[in-house]
Amino acid sequence: MRIKRKRRRDYTRVYILAAVVCTFLVAALAHYFLDSKDAPVQPAVSEAGIETNDDVLHIMIMGVDRRSDDTGRSDTLMVLTVNKKTAKAELMSVPRDTRVKIEGHGYDKINHAYAYGGHKLTRKTVENLLGIPMDYYVLIDLSSFENIIDALDGIDIDVEKRMYYEDPWDDNGGLVIDLYPGMQHMTGEKAIQYVRFRDGEGDIGRINRQQHFMKAVMTKMLHPSTLPKLPRIIEVISKTLETDMPLSEMLSLSQLLPQVREQGMESEMIPGTPAFLDDVSYWLPDIMGLREMVAEEMGKELDNNARQTAEAEKKKYDESLPKGIVSLTEGTVTRKGKESKSEIPESKKTDKKPAKKAEGPGQIAVLVINDSGVNGAGAKMVNKLMAQGFNVTGVDTGRKSDREHTIIVTDASNVTWFYGMPFPCTIMDGADPMEAVVYVGKDFE
Repeated sequence: MRIKRKRRRDYTRVYILAAVVCTFLVAALAHYFLDSKDAPVQPAVSEAGIETNDDVLHIMIMGVDRRSDDTGRSDTLMVLTVNKKTAKAELMSVPRDTRVKIEGHGYDKINHAYAYGGHKLTRKTVENLLGIPMDYYVLIDLSSFENIIDALDGIDIDVEKRMYYEDPWDDNGGLVIDLYPGMQHMTGEKAIQYVRFRDGEGDIGRINRQQHFMKAVMTKMLHPSTLPKLPRIIEVISKTLETDMPLSEMLSLSQLLPQVREQGMESEMIPGTPAFLDDVSYWLPDIMGLREMVAEEMGKELDNNARQTAEAEKKKYDESLPKGIVSLTEGTVTRKGKESKSEIPESKKTDKKPAKKAEGPGQIAVLVINDSGVNGAGAKMVNKLMAQGFNVTGVDTGRKSDREHTIIVTDASNVTWFYGMPFPCTIMDGADPMEAVVYVGKDFE
C-alpha cells in the first residue's frame, strides 16, 4: 500500500475535484491525493488504422479484487469515452472472460492480464483489442469500494428481479444475497451483493448490473445532498483509487459537468459470442463489429485500411481458437445484448415479447458453475443440460471446490422443467423465471 502525505486543500480545489468525481465516478482523484511522482504514461500508438480524434478521451477503468495471497484480477473492466467537444460520455464494458492475446502469455481471459503485468499490461491488451490508445487509466480497489457507498449514505437502485442465493460455505464464512424487485436504498454491503449476483445471463447479466450500479452511484454523487459529505467522500476515494490523469485534465473535464449531466451517459458492451472449453467460459469478441463501434464513438468511419486490418486480425483470431471450443449462440451478441440482424436464423425472427414464464427448457438461460473441484465436471453438466433442451449461456469455475451436493437456483415456476434430471439436485427459488444457475457438486454423476 502506498504511503500518502497529507496536503493542504482549499475549498475551491475540493469543489473542482468533487465535480470530476460526480461526472466520471471519481476516476481521476487518486493521482492528486496520492504521493506519486511518476510522469503520466504516454498512450500507445494504434496500429489498427482507426483515425484518432483529439477531442475524444479514452479512460480505462479497472475494478480489481485484491487479495492477501495474490495480485488479484481486474474482474471489472470498462472504457469511458468522453468527447470534450460534444460533452458526450459512453461507458463500454469488456467482459472479464473475453479471450484475447496477452503479450508474453498467449491467448487467455482478459482479466488475467492484470495478474500477469498489472495495469500496464492490461492497458496494452485493451489497446490491442479496441485498436486505439488509452489516454489514462483508473484502478479501483473493489474490496474497499463499498466504503465509498457508505460515505454517500447509500445509493438507490431499482432491482430488476428477485435475487436470492445462500451458501454457508462461501465468502469466508457465508454468503447470503436476498434482494427483492423494486427501488430500494442500499448500503455498501447490499450494493455489492447486487453487483455480485450471478444469473443465467452469465457475464452479460453481470455487466448490466455493473452499469446499473455505476449510474446509481453517479445519480447520488450529483445530488445536492452529497455536497456536505464531500470531505469524507474524497478522503475515502483517495484510499481506493489510483490513476495517471493529471490535474489539468481533471479541471478540463470538470467544466463538462452540466452538459454531461443533461445528456446522460450511454452504456454498451463489446459485441461477441459466449463459448466454453472444458470448464472454462469465454467471450469471443466480434473484432469487426467492435472496431466499427469504436470508430462510431469517435465520430468516424472505418476506412479501407482499417477494415482490412480488422479482417486480418479476425482471421488470425479465428485460426487461434483451440480445438473443442463450443460456441453457445448461433449469432453474434451486440452491444444491446441482441443477436446481429444479419445472422439471426429465420426460425428465431419474431416480434413477440418474451414470455413472462418459461414455456419449456429452451427458454431458460442456464449458467453452470463448477463448485465440485472435479476437472471437467462443468463441461459434463453442460452436455447433460443441453441434452434436456436447456439454453446454456456459460460455464465457469466457482469460488469453492468442495461442494458435495448440486444446487439449481431458479424460479419456482420452473420446477417442472428440472424434474427428472439425470443427477441428484436440490432446486432453490430465487431467480428470474427465464433463468437458472446450476452449482455443480461432487454428486453430479
